[in-house]
Amino acid sequence: MDRSLRKLEHIQHALSTNRSEGNAFDDVSFLPNSVPGIAYAGTCIQSDLGPFRLASPILINAMTGGAEATTEINRKLAIIARERGLAMAVGSQMAALKDPSVRDSYAVVREENPRGIVFANIGAEATEAEARAAVEMLEADALQIHLNVMQELLMPEGDRDFRGYLERIQAIGKSVAVPVMVKEVGFGMTRSSVRALIQAGISVIDVGGSGGTNFAKVENMRRDEPLHMFEDWGMSTVESLLEASLAAGKGISLVATGGIRHGLDVAKAVALGASAAGIAGSILRLVQTRTMEECLAAVDAWHHQLRVAMTALGVERLRMLGGQPLLITGSTAERARLRGIALEEWAQRM
Repeated sequence: MDRSLRKLEHIQHALSTNRSEGNAFDDVSFLPNSVPGIAYAGTCIQSDLGPFRLASPILINAMTGGAEATTEINRKLAIIARERGLAMAVGSQMAALKDPSVRDSYAVVREENPRGIVFANIGAEATEAEARAAVEMLEADALQIHLNVMQELLMPEGDRDFRGYLERIQAIGKSVAVPVMVKEVGFGMTRSSVRALIQAGISVIDVGGSGGTNFAKVENMRRDEPLHMFEDWGMSTVESLLEASLAAGKGISLVATGGIRHGLDVAKAVALGASAAGIAGSILRLVQTRTMEECLAAVDAWHHQLRVAMTALGVERLRMLGGQPLLITGSTAERARLRGIALEEWAQRM
């Protein structure tokens, strides 16, 4: 299938999925602080992600590009990023690297947001030359390399050979002149995957767990014979952050993407060790169904919710959420304990 048509199908199916209200973030809760001793007006939501100082921990994560119809979507996303100071990643640029006629569907992001933090995006199958071209296309500040093994296996025209991924990631990291982030697309990461990426020289990792857009479902909707048994494949974002906590040491930044619904989820993600929280499906749905004013108001609401949580906890600076005790219960706790994760340590912090 033509890549442009595939991109449009992905958008259509992504918008029709991911309507479940509950996910693993519901298994995580803070303890109340009756005497927080701070003022809402004094809270600061700046965050450091690798070498970047972010005005907000919310990252508009990789979604689309590669078709004429997606140009307007990326334009709107770039305007939101510009107006609210959010970092933004584009969708996979492999389409434009193969077909330069769709380059503008990505380049529009830099045109609308000339001074913002923009992430280019390629797959782990890309060459070093393709990686450099993707960065140049956007004058990008950093490069995302996405991992999507199960999606590729379910995609009718997807890849079937995943040899050499780590070697290519390491080579690209040495080849490009900007920081490199590796991200999962919704199936989560174990501690062994995180360690392997760190050993390959990657210091910014998006654990990309389940809970948001389910790309196994998206690809099954495109198949003549769906493989529904794989739609629950993987780990949640919460589980992935717990796994990463056992592997990521000093100098490693984590991003939590998958199932972020509101500002309280952002606070939980940061408390679990993330420096940023990626949102994709929710904001895609906004730009497709709401006015720009309503989209900006939604981002304002997420920031407000985050600051409410920080104020209630007595936390003035975002990074201080990392010391807050967390109660982790439900199926997330059961699965974490099977993996040998001591949840009592999280509950008894401070």
